[in-house]
Amino acid sequence: MRTVLFVCLDADTLGGVQRVTHTVAQGLAERGYEVHVAGLHASADPVRYVERPAYTRHPALSAAPAKRWHGRSGRRAITRLLAGIGPCYVVMTSPAVVTAMRDLLVPGRHLGIGQYHGSFDHALGSWHFRSVRAHYGALDQAVFLSADDARRFSEEALLPNACHLPNPLPGWPSAVSPVEGRRILGVGRLAGVKRFDRLISAFALARRTGGAAGWELHLIGDGPEEGRLRLHAAAEGVAGRVVFRGRIPAAGMPSEYRKASAVALSSEHEGLPLVIGEAASYGVPCAAFDVSGGVRTLVLPERTGLLVPPGDVPGLAAALSRLTGSADERRRLGAAARLHAERFRPERVLDRWTALLAHVSR
Repeated sequence: MRTVLFVCLDADTLGGVQRVTHTVAQGLAERGYEVHVAGLHASADPVRYVERPAYTRHPALSAAPAKRWHGRSGRRAITRLLAGIGPCYVVMTSPAVVTAMRDLLVPGRHLGIGQYHGSFDHALGSWHFRSVRAHYGALDQAVFLSADDARRFSEEALLPNACHLPNPLPGWPSAVSPVEGRRILGVGRLAGVKRFDRLISAFALARRTGGAAGWELHLIGDGPEEGRLRLHAAAEGVAGRVVFRGRIPAAGMPSEYRKASAVALSSEHEGLPLVIGEAASYGVPCAAFDVSGGVRTLVLPERTGLLVPPGDVPGLAAALSRLTGSADERRRLGAAARLHAERFRPERVLDRWTALLAHVSR
């Protein structure tokens, strides 16, 4: 079998699941697979991830509003797509997609692979855990982002088919950052889950204690929280040092990483955040909240970056002060981070995808 169908809730929104899906789809297509990418519903603000895709992109399968894709018309559209593609691996990228599609797969014709792009800890506090436990065990493979997440799902959701496969980086740069500038990056949608308010507070605290004098915090991304975050920066006394950059196309991000000397992650929860891996590939060290097995896969404490307990703003401020206070420390951690990130190079992760597909088809 050489045909792969990836299905997302929507395939073109700005987000980590979509970016990874298009990266893997392009990589497998370039290796000779027939690849399709489909969304159950349309994105309200579509992003084009691959300029010249070697795979087939399908329009939204349902014209119904986003919350009604699971209705009769949506199921008919999924069935038509599956029939038109023929025998294939069906990679379902979230619990909602698995719920929508699992009973539409035909044994012997479709091999079902369920991905979960979040962490075990986040799943446990939401309906995701119940959905994964109820549906993923009946698939041919359940795929998680880290060995820790796969082990915990296997044990606590009683999944006999759990494995782990990390997200790939979109590429591998030849030039790295000298980490000599005075710029910290925060990258992601300006939405509540990213908790950039905590990052702004940590940055302000680091400045008040003398650890980040002369530095700027650049926030790359857009979203509904921008107005509130601007007010929060003003209240913390750093409005002139927090730069809201807006959305930057993927082609512009290499320049941003080369100009950065540190990256920070302050999210409430994450799966395996690509921003840490991308920064590492440019030799830029990270200070991050320890919110998942995926974060711990990317950041080896004191070796490739700095981890602090989730939500610990003073701890994050101390980590930022440590990074801003020593170029030698940034270079040491950044060089080790780049070496560690080699395992997430796209060709290495694609090797693991081809091995996974071969294993599932046995």
